[in-house]
Amino acid sequence: MKFKKVLALAMAATMVASFAVGCTGNNNNNGGGDVQDIAVNDDGTAQRIETEGITDMTMFIAMPGSEINAGNEIQEIIAEKTGVRVKETWLTGQTAEEAIGTIMAGGDLPDFMDAGDGSTKLYEAGMLVAWDEYLELYPNLKEMYTDKQWDNFRMSDGKIYWANVFNNTYGAPKSKNHGDEAFWIQCRVLEDAGYPTIETMDEYFDVLEKYYDANPTFTDPAGNVIDNIPYTILCDDWRYFCLENAPEFLDGYPNDGSVIVDKSGAKPTIVDYNTTDTAYKYFKKLNEEYNKGYIDKEFATQIYDEYIAKLSTGAVLGMIDQNWDFNYTITPVFQQAGLDELGCNYIPLGITIEKGMDNRWHTYGDTLNMASGVCVTTSCENPNLAFQFMNDLLSQEIHDLRFWGVEGTDYLVDADGLYYRTEEMRNKANEDAYKASHYCMYSYFPQWGGTSRDGINAMQPGDQYSEFVEGLADPVVKVFEAYGVEGYAEMIGSVVEENEPWFPMYSYSNNIGTETAGGVAWTKMGQTKHEWLPKVVMAADFDTEWNNYMEAYAATNPQDFLDEMQVELDRRIEAAK
Repeated sequence: MKFKKVLALAMAATMVASFAVGCTGNNNNNGGGDVQDIAVNDDGTAQRIETEGITDMTMFIAMPGSEINAGNEIQEIIAEKTGVRVKETWLTGQTAEEAIGTIMAGGDLPDFMDAGDGSTKLYEAGMLVAWDEYLELYPNLKEMYTDKQWDNFRMSDGKIYWANVFNNTYGAPKSKNHGDEAFWIQCRVLEDAGYPTIETMDEYFDVLEKYYDANPTFTDPAGNVIDNIPYTILCDDWRYFCLENAPEFLDGYPNDGSVIVDKSGAKPTIVDYNTTDTAYKYFKKLNEEYNKGYIDKEFATQIYDEYIAKLSTGAVLGMIDQNWDFNYTITPVFQQAGLDELGCNYIPLGITIEKGMDNRWHTYGDTLNMASGVCVTTSCENPNLAFQFMNDLLSQEIHDLRFWGVEGTDYLVDADGLYYRTEEMRNKANEDAYKASHYCMYSYFPQWGGTSRDGINAMQPGDQYSEFVEGLADPVVKVFEAYGVEGYAEMIGSVVEENEPWFPMYSYSNNIGTETAGGVAWTKMGQTKHEWLPKVVMAADFDTEWNNYMEAYAATNPQDFLDEMQVELDRRIEAAK
């Protein structure tokens, strides 16, 4: 991504000013950022930095999110235990490119950042602190990955500058969720159809059409009559993956994101999923559904906030999206509004282009995404304390506070040591006001999934099977019972296999610049797809528009990109040996 856009002066000044106080802290910064200044214990770990009072730091996250209240109860408990309080600021009213460009131009960065695709720009500008020596001193951080995995995060200078904080499993996995991409469908649609087996796009849209024809509207628990929307598509900014990358999944491949890796030949080979027969069939099907009136007429112009607002009404019967892109936002809304008991919750399906094919929509095991993560910036006056704070956040005591809350208030412990919540506790955990005043998850800082160090509990409540089951709305329970599964991942029915050593290839393509022919082609490919694919879906004459799109796509020289990806694929295979 390029960072050439500059916001209006007032917006830029506001953005930069919001970070100005955080980098210095309120006091007691202990000076210096040189790792050699850290006192070292006999075991080689860092000697704890003790501060008088609490040091305030800042973090910017290039994703939408909700800020917690000043004086948040758990944040204050964590601050007392760690000596650090972090003010998190989220993306609002801008693209990530614009926001990060403004921050970089101002030069006075927050202490921490998760800049997404902008991480490489921060590295190239010399604005990040290397992790290497700190990792040797802070064992909780080092434990997140093996030495071999950490090596994959190294940049061109041989050093590590960030860590991806998601998909890290401690001990045995516990989750029954599907956190990734899928064709999603509401419970009420499946129930109405008699819980059919749905394997293909034709079957999927047939069920949506029949439900919509019989139920063009519904009445929500507040008495509002809502127009149902059979299917919508998010095309806004980088989120247009909701439209463009389905062909790789439909052909039974996992989410390498930018390419297919074909293993059927003598050696793994890069394949362009944008030009396959499956891509043609997929977009032709969307075109047919659009022209029959079953796809949201506003899909091509809606922005993310409008999309989420639309989903939050319960009106949208189906769509493709990543779970993390919508479900954490709308599920609490459904619970508070009673829409979950009407069957508006979404169920993931493992759709393929032909019946009987294996699918790989669900990835088992951890996904090593090296493209971006949490960074410490050079504006941080005390990186020692910053790394100590991240290390502390991974201690079991603090981790439980972040995700489970306060014992006796947010969860209870039974005679066997198992954590559980009452219905009242679960309801409060979904209340926006309570979350803002009480919970502090520090969700873009290092964290664990899987099993707690006690060997009993899940690291996070949603993965505790008893809590997972108790938290399900009745229509979801009926879906699982009808299909004979225990959770969302089983609904997908993906092949259970270990990730290949190159997976995911998007961790490379997400960081490609325009210094190479492949990088130039990748940028042009994205621009062309973003422009043409909505037009292809809405075309009155699909084949003519598809041919026009293919001509424009060929002009981007995609082979330059594919060749560069093949080199990286070969490198990863050799490195794994």
